[in-house]
Amino acid sequence: MLKKRIIPCLDIKDGRVVKGINFKGLRDAGNPIELASRYTQEGADELVFLDITATLEKRKTLASLVTEIAKEINIPFIVGGGINTTDDAEYLISRGADKVSVNSSAVKNPKLISQIAKNCGSQAVVLAIDAKKVNNNWEVFINAGKTATGIELASWAKYGEQLGAGEILLTSMNNDGIKNGFAIDALNIVGNNVNIPVIASGGAGNMEHFTSVFSETKATAALAASIFHYNEISIPQLKTYLQQNNIPVR
Repeated sequence: MLKKRIIPCLDIKDGRVVKGINFKGLRDAGNPIELASRYTQEGADELVFLDITATLEKRKTLASLVTEIAKEINIPFIVGGGINTTDDAEYLISRGADKVSVNSSAVKNPKLISQIAKNCGSQAVVLAIDAKKVNNNWEVFINAGKTATGIELASWAKYGEQLGAGEILLTSMNNDGIKNGFAIDALNIVGNNVNIPVIASGGAGNMEHFTSVFSETKATAALAASIFHYNEISIPQLKTYLQQNNIPVR
C-alpha cells in the first residue's frame, strides 16, 4: 500500500492565513511563513497554498509570498488561486512552487489543464474541485464556491484526468470547517472514476477522521487546516496515531 500523505493547507487572504466554515465567515489563523516553517519541521508531507480570493478579485496569485514560503520549506509545495494561463503556472513554478492547482479557471477553460501538463508535466497539475451536494447529487462549484456549474462531480474528475491532471484535490463544501469528518461518498465517487491520486479536503476534526478516510476511500492524502493551525492536533501526533491503526504514513 502506498504511504499516505498528511498535508496542511494555507488559505490566504490579504497575505494572512484564514479559515472559515462552508467557505464563509473567515477568521485569521496566523502568519503563512511562520506556519509553513512549523509544518515543515513537524513532518508535513506537502504544503498547499491557496490564494482564495485571487479569482474573485480577478488578480494573480501572491507570487512574492510564494517565494518567501518556498525558501522556508523543503517539502513539495502546491500553489493555487488566480492561475489562468500556462504563463501563470510557469511563473509560480519558477518562484518555488512544485505543483500548481487550477480550479475555476479549468472549468472555464478545460484546455488549460492540457496546456500546463504539456509545458510543466502532468505531475505539476493538480485539479482542485470544490463540490457541494445538491438534491442528493455532488455538483462542481467555482469562484470560491459561489457559483454553481451544473457539472456532475464524477464526469468532471474523469475529464480532468483525461486532459492531463496528475492529481485531484477534492474539497467538500458541505463538510468544510464543520469538523464532522471527510465526505466519504464524494471521495468514493471520484476515487472509483479516476486512476490518479486523490487528496481529501474538508471536514477533518479529529484523528479518527483520518483513519476513516484512508480505510474507507482510495484517497492517498488528506488535507486539513484549522486543526493544525490552532494546535488541536499536531502532525507528529497524527502520524503516530495512524501508524498505530495500521495506516502506513511517510
